Amino acid sequence: MRHIISILLENQAGALSRVANLFSSRGFNIESLNVAPTDDAAVSRLTLVTVGSDDAILQIANQLGKLVDVVSIADMTGLDHIERELALFKVRAPENSRAQLQSILEEFGGQVLGYDEGHGTLELIGSGPEIDRFMADLADLAEIESVARSGVIAVARGSPIFDAPARD
Repeated sequence: MRHIISILLENQAGALSRVANLFSSRGFNIESLNVAPTDDAAVSRLTLVTVGSDDAILQIANQLGKLVDVVSIADMTGLDHIERELALFKVRAPENSRAQLQSILEEFGGQVLGYDEGHGTLELIGSGPEIDRFMADLADLAEIESVARSGVIAVARGSPIFDAPARD
């Protein structure tokens, strides 16, 4: 089963490496990984996506909790949450397909960032499956030259799942 795990992590050298090594040493692949500072510059939110049984993920979460740099952990999978991903596409689109391309972009809530020398740069924000569907539709209209995807970020609906970390 796919799991989205959100971790509050102290901004310390090697903290991300220790988390990644824990997954690697247990034979788990990290499909997506995002890390960025929170409103507290001493703490970052790490969001990762992995696949495993509920029991295996619970065991890894318990082991993560023992790492000195980890402040809090939540498996977002079982929570009511919102997840998003940013995707940038570089495409070569014939002039006669650009109106249809614009229509599909609007349908998915995306936008054209610009055309330069026949290459278009497109932006789309959505869930992973939405981006996958857009990419399939896009391939019918344009040559996809490159794709850059941010990976998943997620936040729980309603009350925060993490209390603000106490700082000395």
